[in-house]
Amino acid sequence: MTLAIFDLDNTLIAGDSDHQWGDFLVRRGEVDGERYQAANDRFYQDYLDGSLDILAYQEFVLSELKGRPLDELDALRQAFLKEVIEALWLPRAEALVAEHRARGDTLMIITATNDFITAPIAERLGVPHLIATRAERDGDGLYTGRVAGVPSYREGKVERLAHWLDDHGESLAGSWFYSDSHNDLPLLGKVDNPVAVDPDPTLARAARERGWPILSLRDQADDAGAAS
Repeated sequence: MTLAIFDLDNTLIAGDSDHQWGDFLVRRGEVDGERYQAANDRFYQDYLDGSLDILAYQEFVLSELKGRPLDELDALRQAFLKEVIEALWLPRAEALVAEHRARGDTLMIITATNDFITAPIAERLGVPHLIATRAERDGDGLYTGRVAGVPSYREGKVERLAHWLDDHGESLAGSWFYSDSHNDLPLLGKVDNPVAVDPDPTLARAARERGWPILSLRDQADDAGAAS
């Protein structure tokens, strides 16, 4: 089995779904707008800077799910997918996923964003395996506002993937990983075929130094051979 692994935010979609979810809640009046927006923006800057406290951030995000009826949350999420994610869709990303599917590769998204937000996006892309930060639920299926287990962020992505490989009796032989972020350098260093996708400056520099391919899924730059 050859694994084709994809980061999600700013890689397969043209934005950060976690941060956009917060903006969406502010616009809908679901949260205390000024306070929530400031915290959401601060956490996102920490992410860009590589200093994010992932547990604090995810519990900030997941607190807005806590105790809400599931049908109410599903309606909110469907509106988010239609109003926000649709505008971030990248046909070239979808084509890249399809290319790996046609080659018989096993498709996976691995993302720090929680599974409440990302599961339907992975489903739409036709990616059957998703490693995301898990939103904890109670015995009635309601969200608790807490993270379950290890968040899939930075070294946490490596740890969560290692458990998945053990559970499935698989390895990273021949594997691919596509990402935009320097926060994914720990996992990019583990795969056979790391690819920087519309990378941030730190990742772009690291990719050039290490001879990794750099491609864009947002413009018509010639990236032939990146997945060959």
